[in-house]
Amino acid sequence: MIPEDLRYTAEHEWLAPAEAGAFKVGITHFAQEALGDIVFVQLPEVGATVKAGDSFGEVESTKSVSEIYAPVSGEVVAVNGALDATPEAINTDPYGDGWLVVLKADDPAAVDTLLDAAAYRELTENS
Repeated sequence: MIPEDLRYTAEHEWLAPAEAGAFKVGITHFAQEALGDIVFVQLPEVGATVKAGDSFGEVESTKSVSEIYAPVSGEVVAVNGALDATPEAINTDPYGDGWLVVLKADDPAAVDTLLDAAAYRELTENS
């Protein structure tokens, strides 16, 4: 469950192109599986700025609370408000309905420095 067309972080976030210079961000199948049943998500407000590598939210499961890290620097231009009522969408559809935010990247080329599917697969196989 590692889509080939996405980019990944070592902290288990994924990115997908959304629109010019913007990227949809979520957590991977591997991450949601490790977390267990997700019961709450805390996300930033639209308009917030985030810095690559910094925490911008949390995912709470029945097992633990995990921070969500910004894969690239930029501005939050959309938040998946549906997760307020149905945070379990991250478990059932982490690459679809379970997306978290859309970031307008300060430097869209920074995405090229993230892991491709093969590198992420290797990372998770060695975990």
